[in-house]
Amino acid sequence: MLRRLHPVQPDSFAFTPANLEWAKGQISKYPEGRQASAIIPLLWRAQEQEGWLTRKAIECVADMLGMAYIRALEVATFYFMFQLQPVGSVAHIQICGTTSCMICGAEELIAVCKELIAPAPHSLSADGKFSWEEVECMGACANAPMAQIGKDYYEDLTAAKLRDLIARFSKGEVPVPGPQNGRYAAEPLSGLTSLKEFESGRQQYNASAQLAVDIGDTVKRIDGTEVPILTPWLGKAAKPAAAARPKAAKAAAPEKAEAAPKAAAKPAAKPAAKKAATPETAPATEKKTRAPRAKKTEKE
Repeated sequence: MLRRLHPVQPDSFAFTPANLEWAKGQISKYPEGRQASAIIPLLWRAQEQEGWLTRKAIECVADMLGMAYIRALEVATFYFMFQLQPVGSVAHIQICGTTSCMICGAEELIAVCKELIAPAPHSLSADGKFSWEEVECMGACANAPMAQIGKDYYEDLTAAKLRDLIARFSKGEVPVPGPQNGRYAAEPLSGLTSLKEFESGRQQYNASAQLAVDIGDTVKRIDGTEVPILTPWLGKAAKPAAAARPKAAKAAAPEKAEAAPKAAAKPAAKPAAKKAATPETAPATEKKTRAPRAKKTEKE
């Protein structure tokens, strides 16, 4: 499928200060001359900041990494995760249309998107708040049908539930992600059948849904201030781990020393084995085989 940049483009792009700091941290992961390896995370952060990937954003990332523009364009146009056209100002809805979801009602969800958002995918709704597309499997087959809205999964959907979600997003609400039919995660709808001891003391929502509630970034444009920027490989936090390696090597030395006598004890067992092979200590079976030979020589 041929993917082109949108014909209408903004005049400029710049990372927010926090996103720029984050981007520089990602670049620092790679040795000199290999900075281009950071292109996918940087393009993704540019998209998270703006909602879609503009020409100016692609060129900005290419300049930061010392890449020719065409090389950055190759990456941006190759991966379908990059949106090359404007998306809804509130949310971009991705409906999984692969086997499990299709069997369980994905086509009904797509019909809702066509009705409430736009007849064609990658098109904005009349108010500019929403856009949608059909995507390949997103790995939530046990919770089919599902949709990714913004950064999070909304699972166990029906046409009516999707209508309600779009209405709530339109009002400025952010519904809790995850299963929409009462399930905690992907367990049977009737409840857990095993590992029931883990049911008590768990968080209110499952892992990703709980993070979405705690951070509040489901449909938010990311500016880099949502979570701390962590670059332990640049600071003092990385030094203790490196310093611990020699200690571990020294600690292993006594073990080798202790193992040495045991290894030396093995050769001592060989003389005993030779002694066991003498005629006095020979096994009974060995004596029986020699006796017939002696009788045979007497007859001769």
